[in-house]
Amino acid sequence: MLEIDKGSEIRFVKIGSVEVIAGCMFSGKTEELMRRLRRAKIAKHQIQVFKSDLDVRYNKDKLASHSGKEFEATPVKEVQQIKKLLRPHTSVVAIDEAQFFGNEIIPFVQELADNKYRVIVAGLDADFRGEPFGAVPILMAQADKLKKFYAICMVCGESASFTQRLINGRPARYEDPIVVVGASELYEARCRDHHEVPGKPQTNIKDKNE
Repeated sequence: MLEIDKGSEIRFVKIGSVEVIAGCMFSGKTEELMRRLRRAKIAKHQIQVFKSDLDVRYNKDKLASHSGKEFEATPVKEVQQIKKLLRPHTSVVAIDEAQFFGNEIIPFVQELADNKYRVIVAGLDADFRGEPFGAVPILMAQADKLKKFYAICMVCGESASFTQRLINGRPARYEDPIVVVGASELYEARCRDHHEVPGKPQTNIKDKNE
């Protein structure tokens, strides 16, 4: 438990919580994370922001949205580094690109919340195959607050919940590596009808409209 210095202007959260921001690429997850962090800062909460060191798309030492907004962050390789870097007066811990951390992030996040930290986690809930990505789906199930974001399909303009990986303009195959870091040059948001994964195992269920 953190000791509260009542003579300090630092404000602590009264009840720990886990907030998860999830969705496909280009859905606004990082922008929402930064919005919540700005509000926490205005409220004089002491915040620490971490991101996976795999995310070097825009700025290594900052959260960066696709629209260009930024927020200071510390890149880390694993959860153990976050534990070592936590400061005594921190009350809000944010973790971006949570899908790149191992399952050890699950008990760590719960432990933080149990010890009166407000934890805000953002990440992809599904990989380019459309399958659960890392620990994010489990974090979603255990969250006190959950917000799933959607993007716009780059083919038809409808709501998109899938991340389409492209290689030389063509859909990546199912057997391709799960983790390939990139932005609009490699990925698009797609709706279910336009999400393509060649080689993906198929069921025997027939299209009811055929």
